[in-house]
Amino acid sequence: MKKLFFSIFFQCFSLMLMAQNAQIKGKIVGIDQLPIEDVLIQSKSAQAVSDKNGNFLLQVPKNQRVAIEISHIKYIKFRQIIDVLDQNIELRIVLQEKEKILDEVEIIAEKNREEVSTISLDPTKFKQMPVPFNDIGQMIASLGGGVFSNNELSSTYTVRGGSFDENLVYVNNIEIYRPFIVRAGQQEGLSFVNPDLVKKVEFSAGGWQSKFGDKLSSVLNIEYKNPTKFDASGSIGLLGGTAHIEGLTKNKKFSYLLGFRQKSSKYLFNTLPTKGQYLPVFNDLQGFFNFDLTSKNKRNQFQKTNLSALLSYAQNRYQVVPQNSVTDFGAFSSQEASYLRLEVGFDGREIMNYDTWQGGLNFSHRFNEKFVTNLIFSGTKSQEREYIDVESAYRLGDVNTNSASGDFGKLSNIRGIGSLFSYARNALNSTIFSAETRNEFFINDQHQLDFGLKYTNENITDQINEYSFFDSADFTSNTRRLFTDLNLQSQRMMGFAQHTIRFKKASQLLTYGARFNYWDLNGEILFSPRLQYSIKPNWKADMRFNLSAGMYHQPPFYRELRNFQGELNRNLKAQSSLHLISGLNWNFKYAGRPFTLTAEMYYKSLQNVIPYDMDNVRLRYYALNNAKAYVQGIDVRVSGEFLKGTESWFNISLMKAEEDVEDDKNPDGTSKGYIRRPTDQRLTFTIYFEDHMPNNPSLRVNVRVLYGSGLPFGIPNNPNGRAIFDGSDYRRVDIGFSKIINLNEIRAEKGTKAGHPSNLWIGLEILNLLGANNKISYLWISDFNNNQYAVPNTLSQRFFNLRAVLQF
Repeated sequence: MKKLFFSIFFQCFSLMLMAQNAQIKGKIVGIDQLPIEDVLIQSKSAQAVSDKNGNFLLQVPKNQRVAIEISHIKYIKFRQIIDVLDQNIELRIVLQEKEKILDEVEIIAEKNREEVSTISLDPTKFKQMPVPFNDIGQMIASLGGGVFSNNELSSTYTVRGGSFDENLVYVNNIEIYRPFIVRAGQQEGLSFVNPDLVKKVEFSAGGWQSKFGDKLSSVLNIEYKNPTKFDASGSIGLLGGTAHIEGLTKNKKFSYLLGFRQKSSKYLFNTLPTKGQYLPVFNDLQGFFNFDLTSKNKRNQFQKTNLSALLSYAQNRYQVVPQNSVTDFGAFSSQEASYLRLEVGFDGREIMNYDTWQGGLNFSHRFNEKFVTNLIFSGTKSQEREYIDVESAYRLGDVNTNSASGDFGKLSNIRGIGSLFSYARNALNSTIFSAETRNEFFINDQHQLDFGLKYTNENITDQINEYSFFDSADFTSNTRRLFTDLNLQSQRMMGFAQHTIRFKKASQLLTYGARFNYWDLNGEILFSPRLQYSIKPNWKADMRFNLSAGMYHQPPFYRELRNFQGELNRNLKAQSSLHLISGLNWNFKYAGRPFTLTAEMYYKSLQNVIPYDMDNVRLRYYALNNAKAYVQGIDVRVSGEFLKGTESWFNISLMKAEEDVEDDKNPDGTSKGYIRRPTDQRLTFTIYFEDHMPNNPSLRVNVRVLYGSGLPFGIPNNPNGRAIFDGSDYRRVDIGFSKIINLNEIRAEKGTKAGHPSNLWIGLEILNLLGANNKISYLWISDFNNNQYAVPNTLSQRFFNLRAVLQF
């Protein structure tokens, strides 16, 4: 009897609800009329997801105005306001793909499959990836493919055994330069590239074409946007803020793109082991302007004339008043296990100021459907100043590890005491001007010629006034003293030509060409032939095989010319590297989702190598062509939709980089032979993983994982003491949680029109989630018996960052 009563009750209750509610049912298809699965349909009170046939059923209140939103990660959002009068409403909704973004990504992806060691990065991921300062260098280091960064405070990265100075960066065909005298990652300002302005990102880890310049390791090619409508955004967080605005005039003849960034790293620096008052202020302002000069009266419809201007100013101010630091570590030289502590007290301050102006003009003219020419004028001016007045007093001792002792965790035995004084008044000014022409000639559908010529004038002045002395147990040693006034003026000429052939009978691509380079300082003329070949066999599997071979030269720049004594070696020759690369790209589907497997093997043979020591982000060159080296390795990368509607990737790299330096001797006088290079990181792997709520893609989780085996290090200022120790591994996990709030949807539910701002993105990032104590460099300290100890300098600790982005 009770069961019958409850059954009647629930049936009546259900009928009452149905009387109050209405049903919106329908089918969701694409423009090809094929059903779309996993589309989220939601109103203020309910939500549903389309099935494999595109069908859905949504319960909504009756006799009300209801706003519904239909969303899918690959389709443009669809919104509709419905006056619900009947109990049953049927809809057929056609969603449009995000054509502009997806077509561009597909074109880039296919182009990158044809080019060896080339990866593209979707600019829309810039705001999602949990990295400090939203820095593009850290994002590039997350891609894998032989790219890695051991310093989250810096925008620098290493590529397949190369140094920071071996990476080319272009923005709209304008070459970008690094600061000269930065010593540590925390002194770096913002990297040049502003993520808010980026349209396209291409990165090559080796074997690139002749149209790109003369470096040994990599090319980062950035293209800024040409706006087609008004847009703007602003962001704020604990690590800084950004703002950007873009638009196009009514006559579509002029577009503008402006971006401002401020990097506020004070709170993150407070997690460093050296405690003190950090006062970093980094600002950056950029503008990209595009003028369409094409005349409407021209008879040739293919003719088009365009003038674009890129302007940038970066103001960087770094000041720290250090107070103290405490570092616990194990002794490298002790045969017995020991636990040591270095306590340091500081007095003084360190100031780093540098201002950089960069700009370029690009005059582009398309004569017809076959020939395009670009005239590019660019310039860079940098003023860098360094002021150091820091005195430190330290004591080194053993830590009491006996937990039963009342002095557990305290110093039990003092091994050494001393002080160190550092003084610097350094000033560097640089002015670099370039004039260049780049041309494209499309002979037909199969043949394309690219050629160009470039002139560069460089003027660098460097005034160095620095010294330091060490005082330990009443013994004073002037450890370093440097007074110089250097002036370097030089000119360079370079050019390239390359021919690309697309074979009709088979999916093959062949690009061959060469570069030349002349520098008047040493009178050296360089010739660099390069070749790329790609073939896609007529197999059922979507596979493409790539081969690349070529010579790559890197003429010395100012940093390589200056040795430890502050002298310039004006006869220094270019380093050269032979690249041999073979690779496979395989597009496949698993569980109905797309994936790509990329695998590459490479070998680099280097001659005229200039040895260097690496201290944090500062490279100190020996200014001699007295070494040879080799690099060999393999990279494997899998990317795709590990979860439907997301993009993630896993990468693992194995590498070996060694060099043989002339007159490099062991203690017994024998030659050392090949030793590890400063960037010899044998094993690295990177993971980037995306996830979102199944029924609500606006709630997202993004994870970044980095692992790199230890780098070698040695005794500073000692050529025979290089690479004799193995550093510790680098481990880092960053995670970000975010929510996208559609403000126009809220307006629609209230019955108001769509307006600005349109979206609000809110994120919480946990940087260095595991609190890894990563080491970046070592400070060498002596005890009473003149035994030396390598005391590690560590990077930032766990940090919680809040960010909000408002999209207009």
